[in-house]
Amino acid sequence: MAHADNSYYVPHGTRWPITGSIGLFGIMTGASTWLNGAAFGPYLFAAGMAVLIYMVFGWFGQVITESEDGYYNDDVDTSFRMGMGWFIFSEVMFFAAFFGALFYARGVSIPWLGGDSNNFFTNELLWQGFTAAWPTNGPGNIGGEYEIMGAWGIPAINTALLLTSGVTLTIAHHAMQAGERSKLTLFLAMTFLLGFIFMGFQAYEYMHAWGDLNLTMNSGIYGTTFYMLTGFHGLHVTLGAIMLLVVWIRVLRGHFTPEKHFAFEAVAWYWHFVDVVWLFLFVFVYWL
Repeated sequence: MAHADNSYYVPHGTRWPITGSIGLFGIMTGASTWLNGAAFGPYLFAAGMAVLIYMVFGWFGQVITESEDGYYNDDVDTSFRMGMGWFIFSEVMFFAAFFGALFYARGVSIPWLGGDSNNFFTNELLWQGFTAAWPTNGPGNIGGEYEIMGAWGIPAINTALLLTSGVTLTIAHHAMQAGERSKLTLFLAMTFLLGFIFMGFQAYEYMHAWGDLNLTMNSGIYGTTFYMLTGFHGLHVTLGAIMLLVVWIRVLRGHFTPEKHFAFEAVAWYWHFVDVVWLFLFVFVYWL
């Protein structure tokens, strides 16, 4: 039953937050013990993932049902927009920290190890022969020989894919506002398919880098920052593509109107954020 326009819907008590917390605890504990060689680590990680997926389906399904039943008025919509805005801001800070680590390594640590003007004797006394140039494997070539990942192969293709997906998503948004459901369905499908194709290329890139270029997590600061930044971005692309797929399924089921479609807009904000982050990655991780 729909609520009155002047009534702010307050959700009833729910088990979903504690369920998600249990799932996340299992994932983190399982991953950490797995990396440290514990036999039960992979099973605990898988159990945590199962609990988290169960929570996502249940909680999102409940919210979608409440939305379609008319529980949410304009004030609730405003709250959703504020929440999504703060969430994306937290993601900006998340990547800012990682890019900060990259810039600190390149602009501060490496010149220091190489014996810059303020640290003249470091290179000769401690790391003789170390060349302060990027990319680097660190003093003493700690991770062995490796090759860098160039910008103009798969990374350039992935850049084109994500930029194209931003265009198709914008076209889908305009189609949503105009009530053109067929056009909306087509271009929204193109968007999440481009996202999944991006992930396929990145998976191939990782296999090539690890197996053929000997570029691993042990390849000094270059290897760790490469996988940290591209890996977390890839996780965001995967989540964004899944969210776009869910919105597409909802479009097929007749959800949303030209005036009321915040779920679509929220995912669109997220996807455009992911696109912008990739441009920074392409320039500062692959190109420069």
